Amino acid sequence: MSLRNSILIITIILLVDQFLKIYIKTNFIYGEAGQIDVASWFKILLIENEGMAWGTKIPGEYGKLFLTVFRILAVFGIGYWLYDANTKHSSNYLLVAISLIFAGALGNIIDSVFYGVIFDDSYGHLSTLFSENPYGTWFHGKVVDMFYFPFWEGTLPSWLPIWGGQPFKFFNAIFNIADMAISTGVGILIVFNKKAFAKKTIVESYRRS
Repeated sequence: MSLRNSILIITIILLVDQFLKIYIKTNFIYGEAGQIDVASWFKILLIENEGMAWGTKIPGEYGKLFLTVFRILAVFGIGYWLYDANTKHSSNYLLVAISLIFAGALGNIIDSVFYGVIFDDSYGHLSTLFSENPYGTWFHGKVVDMFYFPFWEGTLPSWLPIWGGQPFKFFNAIFNIADMAISTGVGILIVFNKKAFAKKTIVESYRRS
């Protein structure tokens, strides 16, 4: 797969991711008020993630800034990995996986860097794009999430150790297109590990190009 195809994958994911985030942000009110029940196990609602997965935060005044800068550096590293893998004619499995991970990471970085200065908040009212009263500052934006799949919710059996009798929900994570791209890319690397990191000879690369 050529670098051009990788860029095409990244571009499509970024466009879909940002279009959906902007639409959700400007048409949904934060939390339950903006919820749409597509099915009992699939809901769409606006949640904003201030930190990492499952809302985990880095404490302190500069925690969010540190996280955003770290993400930017990571994207540069992933970008170099993609360029290097393409130069070495790595397998399509690896190139697709890296492209997905790069696109997802970049999509969430756009939220973190820019959203705080182009949107106002979504609490109790619809958010405005390019608002005169933004909710944050540069590098302190919140990542917009919207896909929610509560497949099962109930109380765990009392005979289970530690968690018995406790309320439980599967699956309670809320995520976006960028998160899906990252997870899919990582999944490809895990499931197709041998094929992803298989070495190609120069002759094989030439025949498949």
